[in-house]
Amino acid sequence: MHGQAQACVEAFKLALPKATTAMPQGQPLVLDASPLQRFDSSALAVLLACRRMALASGQTMVVQGLPPRLRQLAGLYGIGELIPACP
Repeated sequence: MHGQAQACVEAFKLALPKATTAMPQGQPLVLDASPLQRFDSSALAVLLACRRMALASGQTMVVQGLPPRLRQLAGLYGIGELIPACP
């Protein structure tokens, strides 16, 4: 979990330029969190890092498939509003 966090952030960092040029203007980046089955607060740190990078590149970001337990954890840390769900 924690050991994989940095690799996830780096993968997002590498994919971000291509993703932003391929996206229509104003459309948010969509991260799919549905594969997450086992996680800890490191998953939240990854999502926040991805959000910061997206915002720095002029994009917004939403998360689809966020597991309910991870949504609860975000709420406990007071950062739930920083990880918006995909409409």
